[in-house]
Amino acid sequence: MKSYKFRQVIKENAGINNPVFVQILGICSTLAVTNVLKNTVVMCAGLVFVTGLSNLTVSILRKYIPGRIRMMVETLIIAAYVIIVDVVLKAFIPDISRQLGPYVGLIITNCIIMGRAEAFALSNPPALSLVDGLSSGLGYAYVLLIIAFLRELLGSGSIWGFRVLGDWWINWNIMIMAPGAFFMLALFIWVVKGNFMKEKQGGGASGAPRTNAAGSSPQAAPAGGKS
Repeated sequence: MKSYKFRQVIKENAGINNPVFVQILGICSTLAVTNVLKNTVVMCAGLVFVTGLSNLTVSILRKYIPGRIRMMVETLIIAAYVIIVDVVLKAFIPDISRQLGPYVGLIITNCIIMGRAEAFALSNPPALSLVDGLSSGLGYAYVLLIIAFLRELLGSGSIWGFRVLGDWWINWNIMIMAPGAFFMLALFIWVVKGNFMKEKQGGGASGAPRTNAAGSSPQAAPAGGKS
């Protein structure tokens, strides 16, 4: 039963309820960091770390968090892990840390992290919450990595800083600008939804209300009630 729940959570976060191309969350970093693949890898690793551990921590403490201040507690937990990521980046890869600038700190406000803590971790056990957090982060990450790969290739003719396309290639400057991220994300959503997530008769995959692996709806308020 547990393994089934784990598989269901991973399947939902990777595909049918992906945070980026289904729920359209985390768009700020999609625009900001996907022009260079190296920066995107670092950003995604940081977000997976924060999402997984914040979900785990919230789930462990869920019975002790007063309902009226739960969102403040969740924000503090998320902020603590983001500070760890920021300090590690500044210590070990300062160049990338400077390039990412304020976007590392803005992980705190990423609605994917808060959404999973609020909708899932508050009502599920720690192990399942950890899997949900990690799979949500990875579902976010692989979309951004695909977009970053294509943007850097088309915009600079290189991958990971190494020239891939020859001198014949004319760089698409729009790909290293914010509109390029919008275009690539829109194309990605179009391809995925048009070919892999065609709506079923009677309701689309993205139109149905999301339920967690425990069978409850995220709209249901956790203990303490919605504020």
